Order: sequence, then C-alpha cells, then structure tokens
Amino acid sequence: MPDSRRPQRQPSGPRRPHPPAGDAPEPPSAERAVQDRRGPRQKVRAFLSLGSNLGDRRAYLAEAVTRLPDVVAVSRVYETDPVGGPPGQGAYLNCIVELHTDLTPRELLMAAQATEAAANRIRLERWGPRTLDVDVLLVGDEEVDEADLTVPHPRMWTRGFVLVPLGDLAPELVIGRLTSEQARGVRPAGEL
Repeated sequence: MPDSRRPQRQPSGPRRPHPPAGDAPEPPSAERAVQDRRGPRQKVRAFLSLGSNLGDRRAYLAEAVTRLPDVVAVSRVYETDPVGGPPGQGAYLNCIVELHTDLTPRELLMAAQATEAAANRIRLERWGPRTLDVDVLLVGDEEVDEADLTVPHPRMWTRGFVLVPLGDLAPELVIGRLTSEQARGVRPAGEL
C-alpha cells in the first residue's frame, strides 16, 4: 500500500505564468482587462476640433474625418488667422466633429494622434504650422486632468475657432459663452 504521508513538494519560488504556446491568444492588455471587468462603456457625445494651415488644408480635414472613429456629424468649415505661435503662419481651416462613442478620453487622444501622424504632422514648436491638429474637447461629462490630456480642453471656451463651429453642432453648449470679440475673426469657408 502506498504511503499517503509522503511529503508534498514545496514550490521553490513564485509561480510564473507560461508564455502562450503556439497560436494561443495573447493575454488582454491592462486597459482591456479593466474594460472587461467593468463591462462595456455607455456611448457618450464627444467633440474633437480639427485644424490645418499647411498644404491642402481642406483635404487634410476631410481625410481626418474619415479616419476618426464614431463620427456622426461635422460642422461647417471656418477660416481663421493663427492664434499664438510664430509669426508668418498661414490661415487655418477649422471644423468640429461630433462623435457618439464608447471610447475613453485617452483612447480618443490616441486616435487623434494617429490621425495627425497619418497626415504627416511634425511637431517642431508649440502652436507652429501643421498639416493637421486634432484636439479632444469634450467626452460626455468626463473630466481628465493629466500631464498630456485635459478634458474638457482647457482653452476651448476662449477660442472663437472652436466655439463658432461647435455652435453648428451643439448650440446649447455655446449660448452665453461665445462673445462677438471671439467670433470676429472666424470666417465661413464652406463645408467638407
């Protein structure tokens, strides 16, 4: 009869997971795991601003709209002189896109940066000329205050080139905020 009192082998250290074998799926990322744990996010209304002052400005804006996820509406296009930055820049074309999305503000920032990269955006100086600039303005009623992401966008309520096109899509957000001074240099430039 075998001895059932045989000592059990003690582990020599912490167990380490084995890497996936063959075609086994990769483990989920940390963010994906958090999303899976809390369930799907509710879709919210979000707004991104688009601007371009280099090259075929209208084409860069139009291409950005096709690359961004969950777009449900696009404002008219407006032309404005640059705000801040080095002298001698050309005028910007600007518009706002509205999204109905379950993406987080961080995921929208990543989508914005990927869209800028697809337009060959080069960051040489703050507020310098660019083929495409995409800013996350609002994501539902979420608030984010991180080093590289602030939502609502910290300067959106002071910029006519944001407020005028935002008023095309969400006038209830702009009423009482847009001044005639802010709107003065914002010129209609058609649609995409």
